[in-house]
Amino acid sequence: MSETDAEIRTQLGKAVGSKRTEQVEKRLRAAAKEFEAERFPEAAKRLKTLSEQAPSAPAVRELYGLTLYRQGKWRLAAKELEAFRTLSGSTEQHPVLADSYRALHQWRRVEALWDELREASPNGELVTEGRIVMAGSLADRGDVSGAIRLLEHGWRYPKRPKVHHLRRAYALADLYERAGDVSRARELFGRIRAVDPGFADVKSRVRALG
Repeated sequence: MSETDAEIRTQLGKAVGSKRTEQVEKRLRAAAKEFEAERFPEAAKRLKTLSEQAPSAPAVRELYGLTLYRQGKWRLAAKELEAFRTLSGSTEQHPVLADSYRALHQWRRVEALWDELREASPNGELVTEGRIVMAGSLADRGDVSGAIRLLEHGWRYPKRPKVHHLRRAYALADLYERAGDVSRARELFGRIRAVDPGFADVKSRVRALG
């Protein structure tokens, strides 16, 4: 959850009243621990009840949406994350929401969310995640060259890459391979491996490309 403890407490107080705030907050914390432990069915069960009790609390709808997303329940995840988006006015979960719509082949929604995210430009990591999802949606529709252009735009491999840089590089290398540009794919996968040999399946991708 992206909110502070104080913000969450305020949200819950408004949603369920001051007398029930502490009880509901404990349940939300328990659900968050289950989510972090990847016990998604247990977290989802708890959060379903909480979302019915506190439908106006962004933190509840956000965590429930993320839990459903991790279970591959795209339509339900999109519903909850749309509620979070409306209640909070935040772009924090735009990449996850867009990826849910991508799985549902709702391309216009993916594009609209990408437009909102890049215009808001909250931070580099979040925009990068949104860019990766948008590029993936283009590739899903057969526009691999368009996907490559989107990931290449303004791109330069940094000297000290962070995880989101590696994710963008990996997605771009994968697209190079799909487009038949083996030399560029090999080079980029190799650069990722040099920084983080355990990143995704980068070792096997390098070996496969010779």
